Amino acid sequence: MNEQQFQELLEEKGITLSSKQLQQFQTYYEILVEWNEKMNLTAITDKEEVYEKHFFDSIMAAFSFDFSSNYHICDVGAGAGFPSLPIKICFPHLNITIVDSLNKRIGFLEHLSSKLQLENVSFYHDRAELFGKNKDHREKYDVVTARAVARLSVLGELCLPLVKTNGYFVALKGPNVEDELDTGKQAIKLLGGEVVKRDTLTLPAEKSERNIVTIKKIKTTPKKYPRKPGTPNKNPL
Repeated sequence: MNEQQFQELLEEKGITLSSKQLQQFQTYYEILVEWNEKMNLTAITDKEEVYEKHFFDSIMAAFSFDFSSNYHICDVGAGAGFPSLPIKICFPHLNITIVDSLNKRIGFLEHLSSKLQLENVSFYHDRAELFGKNKDHREKYDVVTARAVARLSVLGELCLPLVKTNGYFVALKGPNVEDELDTGKQAIKLLGGEVVKRDTLTLPAEKSERNIVTIKKIKTTPKKYPRKPGTPNKNPL
C-alpha cells in the first residue's frame, strides 16, 4: 500500500488527511525504521507494508468504533505506538495515554511524539497489571485499546480495570476470534464487560482478516483484578 492508496482508502471511509497528517505518517515511518536499527520495534520495515500492516491496520479500529468524541484513551502494551498513535494522527482531538512495560519503547514513543508534535499524549512505563491497580488510572478511561497477541480473556483482565463504567474496551484482533470469544465470555463478564459488537474486516492488499471487538463496561471490575504481574498470562480466567 503506497501513500496515495493509503490516503484514498481512508478517504473512502470518511477519514480525510491533511498534508500535515500525511507528513506525520511519513515522519513516523522514518523514525520507526531509524530506531528499529538499535532496538527491536517491528519485523516489518518495508514502507508499503508499514503503511498497510501497522498504520492502516491500526486505523481500521475507527471503521468499527466512532472516535469522534473527546475521549481519553489508554493504549495497553502499545509497543511502537499501535494502534493509538495512528488513530491520534487521524483524530487529533483525542487525549492518549500509553502504558508499556519496556522503558526503551517508552523512550522511542516520547521521541516520536515530540517529532510529530502531538499534544495531549502521555506515556507510562509500567506493567498493565500494576497500572490497573493504580487509583489514578483505574476506571478513569473512556476507551481502552489493545492490539496484541494475547487471548481476549487475558487482554480483558489487563484492560477492563482501566475502563470507566459505560466506557469501552476496543480489541484489535486477527482471524479466528470466535474461539477466543467463546472461551473468554465468562472472564469478560466477571470483569464487568459485555461484548456489544464485532466487526470482521480485511486488509486491502494483503487480504488477511482482522476483527475489531468492542466490549462495553457495564459494571465495576472486582477489586482483586488484575491479579499480580504474569498471572493473567500464566493462568487466564
